[in-house]
Amino acid sequence: MTPLHVDNVSKTYRQGDRVVEALRGVTLDVARGQFVAIMGASGSGKSTLLHLTAGLTKAETGGVYINGQDLGKMNDAQLTRFRRDQIGLVFQSFNLIPTLSAEDNILLPVRLARKMTDADHRRVEELIDLLGIGPRRHHKPDALSGGEQQRVAIGRALINDPAVILADEPTGNLDSVNSRSVCELLRDLCRLHGKTIVMVTHEPSVAAYANDVAVIKDGKVVDSFSTESTPDQQSLAARYQSAIGPK
Repeated sequence: MTPLHVDNVSKTYRQGDRVVEALRGVTLDVARGQFVAIMGASGSGKSTLLHLTAGLTKAETGGVYINGQDLGKMNDAQLTRFRRDQIGLVFQSFNLIPTLSAEDNILLPVRLARKMTDADHRRVEELIDLLGIGPRRHHKPDALSGGEQQRVAIGRALINDPAVILADEPTGNLDSVNSRSVCELLRDLCRLHGKTIVMVTHEPSVAAYANDVAVIKDGKVVDSFSTESTPDQQSLAARYQSAIGPK
């Protein structure tokens, strides 16, 4: 079963008297264990697409399916539960609870869903080891670096073993060293652990860590390609610029 299928979705917004077509018939398929970077300039529709796939907003036409489940047919309560269990969200601003330790932030989705089990305890130990934050597990967010906070946020997204991880500009608040570390972590989650990841970014240096790139312009996918066809960041950037340039 395909973890993520976006079928010909459209979305409009009204700004005063003006109607903005944020998405215009976008289709996207993401296979299990695939890492896709969605690139586009500001206002291209890439964040709207991510919000649709997260069930944070609904398409006006078309549909979004995660593990075969149609998000458009779910009410708010069903979407909340489904998002908790099947969608891992990673944000640019981390969105950690400041009064909770790193470990407790990772465990938050579990504790909201059910009583902790032995399997949950084993899972968090595995994640803390995988994320490399063992010495920092009892620290609160304000005592962590930006890179450490993002690793905790990724752990929170992984704790319920979701069908898909959605990352919205995950390196946007990080310096170059921490950005590279987080990108390497996402790449390894895909390559070594079979995680399915969709990441929004406008940075070719970040998109280069993905398997595939989809470029959005004016609410449409205007190009898609494997990063194997762009062996370095410069060639990826050149192809991206060509795709979003004047048509």
